Amino acid sequence: MKSLRVLIIEDELVTAHDIKETLEKAGHMIIDIARNLSAALSSIRVNTPDIVLIDIHLEHSAEDGIDIARRILDIKTIPIIYLTGHSEQPTIVRAQQTRPAAYLLKPFRHKELAIQVELAYHNYQVSLASSIDPFLSDSLYLPVDQGSGYVKVKKSDVLYLVADRMYVEIYLAGKAQKSVFCMNLGYIAQFFTTPNFYHLSRSLVVNLDHVERIERGQFYVRGQEHSVPFPEANHKLFLQQFAIVKTPSKRESR
Repeated sequence: MKSLRVLIIEDELVTAHDIKETLEKAGHMIIDIARNLSAALSSIRVNTPDIVLIDIHLEHSAEDGIDIARRILDIKTIPIIYLTGHSEQPTIVRAQQTRPAAYLLKPFRHKELAIQVELAYHNYQVSLASSIDPFLSDSLYLPVDQGSGYVKVKKSDVLYLVADRMYVEIYLAGKAQKSVFCMNLGYIAQFFTTPNFYHLSRSLVVNLDHVERIERGQFYVRGQEHSVPFPEANHKLFLQQFAIVKTPSKRESR
């Protein structure tokens, strides 16, 4: 992997310098650490980076990271990686509109950060060279481990996606075994932008079209006997994604 020029946009300086140290140890060059929009734009005009790492929540900036990413992309087409502790659906949807190369949720493991940056840059370059837009395509061809090729994944067949550290497990309709890919959930989830793909938690994306049964803290999908757990705190919001018919009260049933 070639040495990458990296711009970090992060207003927590301790976090920013941790990222800087991790990536420099991996052989990459940090061209600047910016804390707001003006500093980021100035840095890009002076020395264009290969990739930009942006924290979405910036306390010392009038614009958040997504707004800054939009302004950057107006100037130059550059792969963006979001670093954030936010996994709310509206935030994810806004971030997806900028087509980031990856979306890493805090707290992330610094040992894996360099790998994710390199994968994000590689996959971004591959997608640029592709004649078919993976955001719009009905199917994706995902890389098999150790560079041995690509495997087809039809989006409508995806039951759900689960994050497992630096890997993503994809469960498909009609297949007993899960498929595992070396990439983070934030990156791959951006290609599943239709409303039926719902971020149920920071580590779980579910295809609502395949949900057959919902209980508190777990749901069942078509063709699988075992349940899929999710945080009970998200139960109410999850139910709102479906046309729920509630049991009438005694007064209503009279």
